Amino acid sequence: MLRSAGIRYLIVAALALLMFVPLFFVGAIIDSRSEYSREAVTEVGREWGGAQLLSGPVMIVPVTGPQTRAQTREVTDPNTGAIRTEQIEVTEIMAKSAIYILPETFDLALDTQTTIRRRGIFAVPVYSGEAELDFSFDLSGASQTVSPDETIHWDDTFLRVSLTTNRALRGAAELLVDGTARPLEPVFGSNRDAGGITADLGDPRRSGTYKLILGLNGAESFQTAPVGRTSRVKIKSDWPHPSFFGAFLPDSSEITEKGFSATWTIPHLARALPQIARADSDLNARGQTAFGVRFFQPNDFYQKAYRAARYGILFIALTFLTVLLIENRTQKPTHPVQYILIGIAQSLFVLLMVAYAEQIGFGPAYALSAGATIGLLTMFGAVGLKLGSRTAVLAVMLVLLYAVLYLILRSADYALLAGATLAFAALAGTMYMTRNEDWYGPPREKKRKKGEEDAVALKPEAAPLT
Repeated sequence: MLRSAGIRYLIVAALALLMFVPLFFVGAIIDSRSEYSREAVTEVGREWGGAQLLSGPVMIVPVTGPQTRAQTREVTDPNTGAIRTEQIEVTEIMAKSAIYILPETFDLALDTQTTIRRRGIFAVPVYSGEAELDFSFDLSGASQTVSPDETIHWDDTFLRVSLTTNRALRGAAELLVDGTARPLEPVFGSNRDAGGITADLGDPRRSGTYKLILGLNGAESFQTAPVGRTSRVKIKSDWPHPSFFGAFLPDSSEITEKGFSATWTIPHLARALPQIARADSDLNARGQTAFGVRFFQPNDFYQKAYRAARYGILFIALTFLTVLLIENRTQKPTHPVQYILIGIAQSLFVLLMVAYAEQIGFGPAYALSAGATIGLLTMFGAVGLKLGSRTAVLAVMLVLLYAVLYLILRSADYALLAGATLAFAALAGTMYMTRNEDWYGPPREKKRKKGEEDAVALKPEAAPLT
């Protein structure tokens, strides 16, 4: 390297920027492994039942009424025998838009048990549970939604409950109307994306209470929609890592190492759904008001590894800076190739962490890969860089860096604070350590021409003054 300290710092900065290349490829590998993991989770979850979204029940009452339409017919003129066409209006009794009635009260209780399914090295939490729905309807306003010439067919009323897919239904599936069981059927011939079940109710004006029991399998998450004028939902599970999401968060929740329980109470004013209407509001209910819980996996080491790769350039630059500041300048300075080897070793740290974490978990994998990297760089500093006693400074700096990186990866909330503070402290330390640095280096001596050198040699010395 050149004698100028400023040039050396610029070269080291350029080498640090060059380390973006191996970090980019490491990030691509992490992204590929993460995608492979997501595919495994999705595939296993889909086979088990997938993420579930339950909406309903909704009572659907058919309506018929007169409808006039234009019809073309051929008419023969009795005098001339000519055939001509004319349009006439025909009135027929046809099916009109049905009446959709949401429950007056809606109580959902779901109790799930989770198990771990594996696909290769990947673990996927899935759940089985039983959902109990208690609900009732107020039919007093239904007649006000039809015109005088329309007819409500109360005897053909049916109930519908929408699900993400019917493959999730396992075990019990029973509908009780005033204590009497009613047969359930899957929804046939629907152009809606969701699956579902349906049941014929007959005339619901003679019924009071409804109870639906469903055995469900699922994975990743469970959601429901608050279809009742007053909706009360309670979810219990033995999974200790819930993540609540959706349009509403729970009123109260209790999370322990043995599981969680959460309750929601949602009035009709909090959701923009008509209680009785001539249009189906199920899609709006599913898309705008659904809420629930994700069965979150806290050891998402791929996300941590990706963040480590993004912070990697900062830690590589700090390591380069540490080596540059503590190298013994009376001996041969560190070569650019040696800086590149240091940077590649730190880039491989992220790859090692992912490879080990897939087998033994994030914590032990981080300790093992960080320990191996720190040991390798410390030995390289002592043997390869000939730092002597200053190798201890490098080792302490590396331990501090990887300890801070661990804190950053463990707590996303404080990652920016820790990273910014570390960068500022490194800059301040560099400014202090280089306060007396001669950035331009020692001045160069001008070479004299041969004629000038001979003239200087022949020039007589001045006589001393007496």
